Amino acid sequence: MATTAELQARLAALETAIATGALRVTHDGRTVEYRSLAEMEAVAARLKRQIGTTTRHRRILPYAAKGL
Repeated sequence: MATTAELQARLAALETAIATGALRVTHDGRTVEYRSLAEMEAVAARLKRQIGTTTRHRRILPYAAKGL
């Protein structure tokens, strides 16, 4: 498994390619060509989950009972 630093470097290269509209990403001597922007965004989301940078929102709902 890749380290967090390696995953962050891959994510940075992928986000740069997404921003420029390129479908080909070269990082650390490897070149990957994606079929679409949607595929690139899915891979970026997966990398973010692996890194743990995605924020999870917790919803707390109040509950009250009279206790009768």
